[in-house]
Amino acid sequence: MLPKKQTLGEFIIENQHAFKYSSGELSSLLNSIRLAAKVVNHEVNKAGLVDIIGAHGDTNIQGEDQQKLDVYANDKFIQTLTRRNIVCGIASEEEDSFISINSIDENNQNKYVVLIDPLDGSSNIDVNVSVGTIFSIYRRVTPTGSPVQLEDFLQKGIEQVAAGYVVYGTSTMLVYTTGDGVNGFTLNPAIGTFYLSHPNMTFPEDGNIYSVNEGNYFDFPEGVKKYIKYCQEEEGERPYTSRYIGSLVSDFHRNMIKGGIYMYPKGSRNPNGKLRLLYECNPMAFLAEQANGYASDGYTRTMEVEPTELHQRVPFVCGSKNMVNKLEEFMQKYGE
Repeated sequence: MLPKKQTLGEFIIENQHAFKYSSGELSSLLNSIRLAAKVVNHEVNKAGLVDIIGAHGDTNIQGEDQQKLDVYANDKFIQTLTRRNIVCGIASEEEDSFISINSIDENNQNKYVVLIDPLDGSSNIDVNVSVGTIFSIYRRVTPTGSPVQLEDFLQKGIEQVAAGYVVYGTSTMLVYTTGDGVNGFTLNPAIGTFYLSHPNMTFPEDGNIYSVNEGNYFDFPEGVKKYIKYCQEEEGERPYTSRYIGSLVSDFHRNMIKGGIYMYPKGSRNPNGKLRLLYECNPMAFLAEQANGYASDGYTRTMEVEPTELHQRVPFVCGSKNMVNKLEEFMQKYGE
């Protein structure tokens, strides 16, 4: 008889002691994210059967066309987190500004804010490629009981108390950290329960996969170009394998399991980089470091970058530690 697997709910309760703020509030918050993820997963899996794919007709704050499923996922996560009265504020990649949440007595005593990319890689929905949700959780820095302020969201990545992602793929997984390692849970769709399937996930220190949109090669900094050529050389364990899905969650997830590096550098079309520091880079950097990996902008540790605006973009490199360090060597040597 197979041993009984631990559910996500059981795991959260059992490991509350490892979290330095063990009030149970964070556990409720993670459970709410789990619930919203199951609802979004249901829609993702029937996207070819109902009118949920394609463009919504609007653009988000970054000027990008919103997909119908972007809007749906955004609404579901905001609704779930708001109705359960467990956070004091939410910031979403799909919203112009942050959302301040008042409880029933309009004196919200909750201590956490959530930043979320509701549907990462949504342009892939039409062609049935894996997409995901990315979330980041902080303790507010303004006084409890008052409306949240922008400064509650503009915190360095090192201040995160939890972060994670959901990948909606051949199986649906929720992967998260509270600063005590990274664990992955797979959804059993028959009963709607997440089970611990990937305990103590770690990046191999070295890998043989590089993930980058090589169509932008001539737009990359010289250091990145030289590193890509290094990856392609026949020497030792090289050439490395090129694997790029175009969904950060999916590329990150594969590289964490197999060993590899993900790169989205800046270029003339994206002079500040394209990925968002608060919704994508910081949560993935936290996960990477908790899984024995590393993340940077090519020069500086991602989680040390000082946020200046809610939708700030930065160059981003993350993955197996030795591979990211080697990329940084090339950036130091060859620069822009």
